Amino acid sequence: MILNYNSAQALREYLDKEHLGMQKKFGQNFLINPQVRNDLVQALGAPCASEVWEIGPGLGAMTALLLDKCLIVKAFEIDKGFIRALKEIFAENKNFSLIEGDAMKTWVSHLPAAKYLFGNLPYNVAAALIADFIERGNIFTRAVVTVQKEVALRMAASAGSPDYSSFSVLCASVYKIKPLMVIHRDSFYPQPNVDSMAVLLEKKEKIEYPAVFYPLVRALFSSRRKTVKNNLLSFLSSRFNKQAQTVCADILSQNNLSGNERAEKLDLNTFLSLAKSIDNMRI
Repeated sequence: MILNYNSAQALREYLDKEHLGMQKKFGQNFLINPQVRNDLVQALGAPCASEVWEIGPGLGAMTALLLDKCLIVKAFEIDKGFIRALKEIFAENKNFSLIEGDAMKTWVSHLPAAKYLFGNLPYNVAAALIADFIERGNIFTRAVVTVQKEVALRMAASAGSPDYSSFSVLCASVYKIKPLMVIHRDSFYPQPNVDSMAVLLEKKEKIEYPAVFYPLVRALFSSRRKTVKNNLLSFLSSRFNKQAQTVCADILSQNNLSGNERAEKLDLNTFLSLAKSIDNMRI
């Protein structure tokens, strides 16, 4: 079965014919700009016969291009109507398989993961899903994701910039991040209220992070108005009880910090050094 993925009208007619509705809670928007779709698949750069995880295939506009590149696509789709459509559209393609349900809940049971990730990620879960992959150690060799522009800017932000957050540190801990393009809202049907941005993630050489690293990063960003010292002390209190004050002072000293800094001024290496200092404490 062939759909005209470039036409909003054709998609509307198909949805009506198949009695399918767009559900706002799933953040569904079809990318109807063919040039952008081709550019995104090219950016993924996956060799023929590679497996790709695709999140949120919708009606399969990007899926079709990935399959045309002789890639093996494992698609994760939550919408029951779209699941039915995808099964029909790609019924005869042996390189296509479909995982039904919420990707946030299903991906862990389909390990080992592919080396490549692709997706026009639903705005409401994009950051949470990427963070979940990273914190559980599921790091893709290369990923191309389309997300809300605001999320993309947070992913790529560096220390000291207004968009820098714990999510920025999380992404930078395992990936080199390259914004690819802003995708204007009129490239989608239906049009979202904001512009999107495509981002390329390339796996860094493996760095060993102490188990405390990610919890520490979240804790230091938890109250952005508070100083590093105050947030660090709160974090250490549950681990070192009455000695937390002493441990906090020692850790700040070891890392040449006064404690009056804010988390958004600390770079990845500083967070890693703080985590190692905590991990080395034996009290």
